[in-house]
Amino acid sequence: MPTLIAKGATPLQREHLQWRTAVPGGRRLHCIVLDGSASMRRAGGLARAKGLADRLIADAAQAGDAVAVLGLNGQGVQWLLQARRARGADTAGLQRFGTGGGTPLRLALAQAQAWLQQASQRRAGTERWLWLLTDGRTLDTPARPTAAEHIVIVDFDDPRHPLGRAAAWAVPWGATHCAAAELDLQRR
Repeated sequence: MPTLIAKGATPLQREHLQWRTAVPGGRRLHCIVLDGSASMRRAGGLARAKGLADRLIADAAQAGDAVAVLGLNGQGVQWLLQARRARGADTAGLQRFGTGGGTPLRLALAQAQAWLQQASQRRAGTERWLWLLTDGRTLDTPARPTAAEHIVIVDFDDPRHPLGRAAAWAVPWGATHCAAAELDLQRR
C-alpha cells in the first residue's frame, strides 16, 4: 500500500517503491477509523471507504496482523470489527454500517488511541498503524493520536468542492495523505 500511495496517479517509477522489513509473526496493529457521517454519502464515499477497509483487512490477514475497525456517524462511535487477528475476520458489522448525521471524530480518535495503547502493551514490539478514512467534513480540528506510529489519511473529500481539512491534518500529524480517487484509479 505505501508504494501505491507514493505512486499516486503517475506511472510507477523506481523512486515510488517503498521497502520495509517484514516483521515476522504478525507484528502490526491496524486500527481503521471509518467516517460514516452524512457527507460520506456523496459520490458513494462510504461504499468506497468500506471497499478500502475490506482490502486493508485482507492485507492484514495475509500478514497475520491484528486489526480493528471503528465506525463513526451521527449515532456515535462503534466497533465494527473487534480487535483480533485479521485472518478469518468477520466483516458483517462493517457491511451493515451506514451513514447519517454528524462526525464525532474526536471521540473516535480518542477510542482508537486507547485501543492502540492497550493493544501495544499486550503485544510489545508491534508497529501501530492508524488508517483514517474520511472526507474531513467536520468543524473539529483533531489532535494527532500519539499512540499511532504510522498514520495514513485516505481523503474522500469532494474534488469538485474540496475543503482540504484532511490534507491539513496530515501535515502536523506527520501522516501520509492520499486522495481516495488516487487509490480508485490504481485499482482499475
